[in-house]
Amino acid sequence: MSNSGLCHPPQSSWYERTKNYQAFDTLEACLGSGGELPAGLTRPSLEGSQEQLSEQLDYKRSAFGHGWDDVDGDCQDSRAEALIATSTTHVRFADGNRCRVVSGRWISPFTNRVIQNAGDIDIDHVVPLAWSWERGASEWSQEKRERFANDPVNLFPVELSLNRSKGARGPDQWLPPGSQCGYVVRVVRQYGLRPKSSEAAWTRSFLDDCRN
Repeated sequence: MSNSGLCHPPQSSWYERTKNYQAFDTLEACLGSGGELPAGLTRPSLEGSQEQLSEQLDYKRSAFGHGWDDVDGDCQDSRAEALIATSTTHVRFADGNRCRVVSGRWISPFTNRVIQNAGDIDIDHVVPLAWSWERGASEWSQEKRERFANDPVNLFPVELSLNRSKGARGPDQWLPPGSQCGYVVRVVRQYGLRPKSSEAAWTRSFLDDCRN
């Protein structure tokens, strides 16, 4: 439960981003303590297959590190570096320390929309962390998971609304409005993850359609 009283299950796009929270073993326990679901989530929408829900029980965001990392210690974390690397103009910082990016010019790879306010951008994990957990990442070392979570190849600056509608869903359950074929190819090639047989079959069929 976040400080605002919202219960964020793994399907919530804020599950990985909320840093100050009270942990509960189940969503029911959180709701029973007086919490509420975030906007856009309803109980029916969360009633996926038991297999899908059980996948996420062992997943914890902390297994991939605590938020954006600053490996080189220059005060620019992975989010800031992704914004700097992908802006088509020089970015503007919040102050002279040059740590936090506030503006630039980004072209969303999902929609081709131009975004200039950094506050309107989420850094999307092309391969969602929770999705990767049950497809091989749970077997990795902590160091490899943290590297994966902060790898620039796996980070896209996109619209807030799109990233939050995606949540932790894989490509067979969610696709961006544009650049769908390239998006799926990127997912397939990351880190040797092992999609489930149904997901692999869907991906092969989808990519065959792309080639045609």
